[in-house]
Amino acid sequence: MFNLGWTEVVLVIGVAVLIFGPKKIPELGSALGKTLRGFKEEIKAPEDVALDTYEDAEDADVYR
Repeated sequence: MFNLGWTEVVLVIGVAVLIFGPKKIPELGSALGKTLRGFKEEIKAPEDVALDTYEDAEDADVYR
């Protein structure tokens, strides 16, 4: 996909450690994982969310 070799990967990881520090890297990875997981869940069922939102708005008389 990105066509990166092992040297580029090592360089990117090294720069990330220099910028964020070794203690912050696991926290960033965890936050990124949670964000991607939430994004995938929203992609899988957007119709359900849109339908629920429409029904909630209809109950609140927003469209009347």
